[in-house]
Amino acid sequence: MSKNPFIHALLASLYINCLVSLFWWGSQFFTDAQGGVIIPIGMLSIFVFSASVMGYLFLYEPLVLLMAGKKEEAVAFFFKIVAFFALVTVTIIGAWALCIYFLY
Repeated sequence: MSKNPFIHALLASLYINCLVSLFWWGSQFFTDAQGGVIIPIGMLSIFVFSASVMGYLFLYEPLVLLMAGKKEEAVAFFFKIVAFFALVTVTIIGAWALCIYFLY
């Protein structure tokens, strides 16, 4: 995996956007009446998968650094990922809010 925290944050944001797009566009094809028990099973499966993906993107490299005895570097790397992710999130929400404001 990359040693660039910005790449980790962008990949996490991309993953979230892909999932939301899947739910958004997929909802046109499935309703609760059609899904039955499959929808809760699918949602729990996606939750577990998402926790795994996000854990890897946020924690893998800092844990590798921590195990290598580079505690300060590990903590700094983790907080950089979180900070970049917050920046990407605020940028996306801000762009969305501006679009809503100017389009409506």
